[in-house]
Amino acid sequence: MPIVVNLDVMLARRKMKSKELADAIGISETNLSLLKQGHVKGVRFATLEAICRVLECQPGDLLEYRPGD
Repeated sequence: MPIVVNLDVMLARRKMKSKELADAIGISETNLSLLKQGHVKGVRFATLEAICRVLECQPGDLLEYRPGD
């Protein structure tokens, strides 16, 4: 899929664990893991907004388009 999720990179930059983020934004660790691995077909804007708020980043920091992957 040409859309790559860089959530693990942002978590590392913020020195935050997945569990901390999941708790902060109110989703399960399982769903967050699926998102990190790119195994979801979509993400709600509310979830994306919450992630950006907690990690103090922009949506473009989390999502990347790579044609040909």
